[in-house]
Amino acid sequence: MLSTKTLPQITDAMIKQYVEDGFLIVEDLFDPEDITAMTDEAPKIARGQNGFPALLEDVENKADEELEREILCIHFPHAGSEVIRDYVCDERVSHVLSKVTAAHLPESWWDGSVKCMQSMYFCKAPGMPGQAWHQDEIYIPTRDRSLIGAWYALDDASVENGCLWVIPGSHRNGILYEQRAHHDPEFDGAQQSFGFDDSSEVPVEVKKGSVVFFNGYLLHRSAKNRSKDDFRRVLVNHYMNSYSLLPWGGAEDGVPVARSDKRAVMFVSGKDPYPERPLLECNHMSLRGKCEGEKWEGVTRETN
Repeated sequence: MLSTKTLPQITDAMIKQYVEDGFLIVEDLFDPEDITAMTDEAPKIARGQNGFPALLEDVENKADEELEREILCIHFPHAGSEVIRDYVCDERVSHVLSKVTAAHLPESWWDGSVKCMQSMYFCKAPGMPGQAWHQDEIYIPTRDRSLIGAWYALDDASVENGCLWVIPGSHRNGILYEQRAHHDPEFDGAQQSFGFDDSSEVPVEVKKGSVVFFNGYLLHRSAKNRSKDDFRRVLVNHYMNSYSLLPWGGAEDGVPVARSDKRAVMFVSGKDPYPERPLLECNHMSLRGKCEGEKWEGVTRETN
């Protein structure tokens, strides 16, 4: 059961900071009970205790921590966990989102409506890699720069265990930088953005229970977990203005990309401005797992 914590106070100064810097930290958004509820879910998902096939092999002979050490990331855990789904839509998070997601737009252009289209659960055990410089908008396009990540710190995040690094203000110019492959074992196999000055980067070290909200155009990365014993677990979800269509994965047959709308979404604040369009059920999860050399293997499991 979710706790009944008072909604966070989001001031005009905080909203301005988000618009200017591209990120905002809200400390102590989640209680210890919330953290336990979320971190208990990864082993259950890995074991297939939710109606999906198990995501790992030989799960009956492994302790929970052994399973977590094999997982870099579970994609779409909300598809197989009602607990995760509840926290994706948590009213404390949606309250912040309703204030900042499209705060760069004139007030009369946005009524605070927000939808979610993706969740990811990172276990990031010691030795696990980070992800090179990138912008989330590359993968999840919006038409109004409203993509926003909500990064739930389920452990203390430090430079040593692979916290986020960001370039404040790098979202403002609206440039989506080119990407290329890299061969740096510090990072996973996702491509690396390039063509910008990263000398102003800053680490985002936060205590567990905090949430980092960041714009989809913001350049960010994370490093390898170099700690001896510390996991750096995080649930990160992506949201957007409910009015922005989601041409995720390209255009539909016979539909211009500007009209394409892949509606595997959940509404977390406000209304659905397109109620006549059917919602798609998110019915799959995928896993990025244990390193084999420099290649990170993944397996996708889908419901029948």
